[in-house]
Amino acid sequence: MSADASQAVITGIGVAAPNGLSVKAWWDAVLRGESGIRRLSRFDPGRYPARLAGEIRDFVDADHVPGRLLPQTDRVTRLSLAVAREAVEDAGVDLERLPRYAAGVSTASSAGGFEFGQRELQALWSKGGQYVSAYQSFAWFYAVNTGQISIGYDLRGPSGVLVTEQAGGLDAVAQARRLLRRGSELMVTGGVDSALCPWGWTAHLAGGRLSTGDDPARAYLPFSADADGEVVGEGGALLVLERAAAAPSRGARVYGVFAGYAATFDPPPGRGGTPQLARAAELALVDAGMTPDQVDVVFADAAGERAADRAEADALTRVFGARGVPVTAPKTMTGRLSAGGASLDLAAALLALRDQVVPPTVNVTEPADDCPVDLVTGRPRPLPLRAALVLARGRGGFNAAAVVRALS
Repeated sequence: MSADASQAVITGIGVAAPNGLSVKAWWDAVLRGESGIRRLSRFDPGRYPARLAGEIRDFVDADHVPGRLLPQTDRVTRLSLAVAREAVEDAGVDLERLPRYAAGVSTASSAGGFEFGQRELQALWSKGGQYVSAYQSFAWFYAVNTGQISIGYDLRGPSGVLVTEQAGGLDAVAQARRLLRRGSELMVTGGVDSALCPWGWTAHLAGGRLSTGDDPARAYLPFSADADGEVVGEGGALLVLERAAAAPSRGARVYGVFAGYAATFDPPPGRGGTPQLARAAELALVDAGMTPDQVDVVFADAAGERAADRAEADALTRVFGARGVPVTAPKTMTGRLSAGGASLDLAAALLALRDQVVPPTVNVTEPADDCPVDLVTGRPRPLPLRAALVLARGRGGFNAAAVVRALS
């Protein structure tokens, strides 16, 4: 397959992950099966029932963000700026040569505003001063996070933020593709997220999905009979998306084509009805002009909770048949990254296509009997790869599916 001129291609990738603070460092760690899940160190988690997280340990704010921005930003914005810089540099694009309003930003966010909100509350407690409401804090934070990227690179084209939790990293890239079709020439897109602060941690605990295990090798086991919850993490990936017609004209290296996408919504809890993840996958394949037998690997949502894992396995069986396609979840090395998770899986899928290898799902020895998936475990699996399907589910019933394929 080749890309027609109207399709969107990925020409740059930037990554910040618990097991690597750059594309190369992270991807090398993934192929080694090296996990970044460990006991939290950003605050003392001893009084909480869950104490493990995928935490980025080697990020020094001042190394990545101008000093004048430090008082105006928090963890997620600083990570996002560093990741955006890597993605733009990787794309090798001279942004100053683009028309003034031709480039924009489309990102996802979910939990990152908690740290900013906590800072507002701390200011209230310590100084008795004025503060904005939690909802205002989150709205302001989301705008600032995307706005700092736009300002930093003078990207004056369309900008926006989607908030669909774990599905957001795919939804944002799909929105970027829509904007390219409407006339933009380049978009920085994806998601970076973090809520590893006491207020954010309390919110994660209130969600009821965290594993309370203390062994990093046993806490997050998607599709396993021993699965008992998720581990959350911080980080994500940003991508540079361009029209297929423009990238070759400047000699850009193309990682792959963002070929298909779809989003669906599950019925409300207690109302009955069928989960819609399989439908999202089917519609994404239709959008890509592909059939299930043309998909070489699936990057799973991998909830790490028994009922949700069974539902995803059922969806994969419906689309591909039992054990019909290799499935992997490299997020077992990072935890679930909220809005950053799906875009990091997109980056993994693109690098898998480049290197012709499926990264492993670590710590899981074999899937449960009621999860009949061909899970890649233990070590990377070399395979001829042309196309990958990435799945994501967000709290509230959001489902998203995206297809990326190699450029012929």
